[in-house]
Amino acid sequence: MARAFNAEVRHREFNPGDLVLRKVLHVTPDSRGKFSYKYDGPFIVKETFSGWAIILSDMDGIENALPVNVDAIKKYYP
Repeated sequence: MARAFNAEVRHREFNPGDLVLRKVLHVTPDSRGKFSYKYDGPFIVKETFSGWAIILSDMDGIENALPVNVDAIKKYYP
């Protein structure tokens, strides 16, 4: 059973300095329904923690105070 579960899990590794997109988790009243944006960004990975949490910063260097889970971000390739 563990082998079947591990086959489905994608290993995601992020290093400081990587560009990532953050998933939009809230819907605003002025959203366009299914045509609204699914991801926000790009952001720069500032710091990674062992519990799958990441601190992000904007492209301008402004650091976000709250950590983000790894399952809510994906790599951005310009």
